[in-house]
Amino acid sequence: MSRGSAKVMIDWPNVTVAGHQELGLKPEELQRSKCVLGFIPVIYYSILLCVGVPVNILTAVALSRLASRTKKALYYYLLAVTGSDILSQLFIIFVGFLLETAVFHRDVPSLLLHSVSAAEFAANHASIWSTVPLTVDRYVALCHPLLHRQISYPARTRKIIAMVLVLSFASGVPFFWWSDMWRNSHPPTALDTVLIWTHVTIIYFLPCSIFLVLNSLIIHTLRVRQRQQRCEGECGPKSAPPRRLGKTTAMLLAITSVFSVLWAPRTVVVIYHLYVSSVHQNWRVHLAYDLSNMLAMLNTAVNFFLYCFVSKPFRGVVRDVLLLRAGPLYPRRVLPQQHGPTNASISSLYSVNNKRSQRDSTPLSPRRSRKPS
Repeated sequence: MSRGSAKVMIDWPNVTVAGHQELGLKPEELQRSKCVLGFIPVIYYSILLCVGVPVNILTAVALSRLASRTKKALYYYLLAVTGSDILSQLFIIFVGFLLETAVFHRDVPSLLLHSVSAAEFAANHASIWSTVPLTVDRYVALCHPLLHRQISYPARTRKIIAMVLVLSFASGVPFFWWSDMWRNSHPPTALDTVLIWTHVTIIYFLPCSIFLVLNSLIIHTLRVRQRQQRCEGECGPKSAPPRRLGKTTAMLLAITSVFSVLWAPRTVVVIYHLYVSSVHQNWRVHLAYDLSNMLAMLNTAVNFFLYCFVSKPFRGVVRDVLLLRAGPLYPRRVLPQQHGPTNASISSLYSVNNKRSQRDSTPLSPRRSRKPS
């Protein structure tokens, strides 16, 4: 998301009007739409930053403990999402909106503005696309469990996350040339059209299509298994209880659904700005753009509450972090590693005793029977 996409222009006086009038531009071309919300966005983003960053840091600490304790790919992916959300809050809300717009306003070098814009896009792409491999991992785990056991392990997960982050940061470079929708009075150029469509495709249409397809396949697979288990229970002996929607899958569905809902208004307004009416000139589009950006940025701070609502282990680890109880982490890490050798030794002892009992119970061969005589 660009610097302009996350900020709301306050109704500052346009100090460049006199210079433009010397160039012979018409007054209607210089007139900029006013911000109807006034200082409400400044207050909103300040609260969102003060609440969102500490909450995301707490989420990162809890997820890092769960990842080191369980070695599950789920927590590594969620940790990547949380880290990207923190970067989005720092670059988009703190630097892009509060510093550039509310504090420095126009006294910022153009090179710095465009550099921050590219960083904002990169952080936002990373935040969204870190959820895509999580969705793929859940699909493989539920629909192809044997394959998931072979390919899902921490080292591969970390490589996938690193590749996604590198590609996300690289995808932010072309948006160095993103036009500020509030400050540019000229209509969108061909470059603006290409960048806007690239942006909405990367940020919304492509990931939402992946979420929709894979989540639909996951839900369909779970329903088919439930029907099969019900038929087996009715026709044959009683089998295992029907498999319900797991908490991991429920967490995935909640994350992707909230993202799709919160980012949909902004996507519509950006396309409307491109083809119908400009944010710079129409105060209604300006208002819709401000509200849609506020909703989109809410997505960076809401995941913590979704995790707490869905996951009991996450709530327990958060409680331990808040109460400064770090003790349970290390014993639980050692236990799974100790169970393997212990079980192996027990099974080997059992097999040795079993062989001895079989050897003692079997009669001696003729050669062995003759040996004493």
